Amino acid sequence: MAALLRRTKILATLGPATDAPGVLESIIAAGVDVVRLNFSFGDPDSHRARAEAVREAGHRLGREVGILVDLPGPKIRIGHFVDGKVHLTAGDRFDLLARADAAPGTAAEVGVSYLGLPGDVAPGDVLLIDDGMMHLRVTSVDGQRIATEVLNDGELSDRKGLNKQGGGLSLDALTEHDADLIKVAAQMGVDFIAVSFCRTAADMHKARRLARAAGSDAYLVAKIERAEAIENLNEIIDASDVVMVARGDLGVEIGDAELPGQQKKIIRESLARHRVVITATQMLHSMVESPIPTRAEVLDVANAVIDGTDAVMLSAESAIGRFPVRAVEALARICLGAERQFDHDTDFEAAPRNLQRADQAIAMAAMFVSEHIGVRAIIAITESGGTAGFLSRYRSPVPIFGLSWHPGTRRKMALMRGVIPLDFDSRGMDTRDAVHNGVRRLFDADLLAVDERIIFTSGDEMELRGATNTMRLLRVDETGNAEILGGL
Repeated sequence: MAALLRRTKILATLGPATDAPGVLESIIAAGVDVVRLNFSFGDPDSHRARAEAVREAGHRLGREVGILVDLPGPKIRIGHFVDGKVHLTAGDRFDLLARADAAPGTAAEVGVSYLGLPGDVAPGDVLLIDDGMMHLRVTSVDGQRIATEVLNDGELSDRKGLNKQGGGLSLDALTEHDADLIKVAAQMGVDFIAVSFCRTAADMHKARRLARAAGSDAYLVAKIERAEAIENLNEIIDASDVVMVARGDLGVEIGDAELPGQQKKIIRESLARHRVVITATQMLHSMVESPIPTRAEVLDVANAVIDGTDAVMLSAESAIGRFPVRAVEALARICLGAERQFDHDTDFEAAPRNLQRADQAIAMAAMFVSEHIGVRAIIAITESGGTAGFLSRYRSPVPIFGLSWHPGTRRKMALMRGVIPLDFDSRGMDTRDAVHNGVRRLFDADLLAVDERIIFTSGDEMELRGATNTMRLLRVDETGNAEILGGL
């Protein structure tokens, strides 16, 4: 192989730091596979401009770069303070007012954005503000006023987020504003739409209906960041295309001690159910200000990679950090190092039985053959990206080349672990021509060499979704063409 290929994919959040001249192209060149547009900040016009810049930069660099839109969801925030911030002391009383006309806050009280909060809390509940930096214990609820006792000294400033320890807030995952933003995302032609604070599969089904009604075929991403989502994890995974371990709010709700185990569980269950999974939040948070990560961050990223995550994500590190390019470079370096450490053997005894789809069976067979006879690569001609996705569920050092004529399919494959998407138009070709031209495509790009063995999967019909039903074992001959060694 001409170059060492990183299997774990990298997402980077765009923001002011990536708007600087040359930075966007530099982070893509450094290894970004998918960019995140955080719709909690900015306006549709600024997001459209960034999306257009991503498409242009990817085209210049010859890279397939996906775009993920992150919906705001029902984030609960406190209001503004008269002086922008207050200092609270443990033992003080501090009230939350669930009123739309609440006055600017003081050290005695502040408004909250969720007017239904009094109905979701009771004396003894603990509320967490600013990602858990401030703890408040509810002492009484009187109409729209929630009286609390401050549990720790600290400073509180405008518009900080609020969570309830242990979960239990009854807000719907999708607000009317989210529904409007899904239409914006559809108009932009984004590849992924992330649903914040989902609680059940119904939230994901609703988001999918809204996206399809708006004309979007984007993959739906379930952000697991509520305690209730953990209780309904498998049904949410099944209703989604991609799952994100959103460790910020999730850690606040379930507690730091529970977070590592739940992260591993979410990754494990997502892979078992054939879903792409992203690990996110504070992966390299020190690099917002520092040019190098801490050792603890290196270990955190590496452990997620070893656990099998498809992708790792940068948030503030790339959006507002001082060293966005270095952060991407560090993430790529850590991922490659971690991938060299784990055992590549797939446990086929643990693989699913009674497969109902031909493309799933072909993917499993391809991985079995690749490990037992040794091949240099697996090539999958795919209309929808489904076969490449199934192949990527099996841990293997063999790179998977996903060949598709459809740009949207290629950008979706950019998020799949171990899959390298390439432009290849097989429309109108018979199977034999598709095999030879596909192999030649990789040979001419110096991705294959003479005498290397490869596995090639395709369908009898080149333009049908889910039609993969054939696997061939090939050798690259002296002219760069495919010599068939065997097939199913």
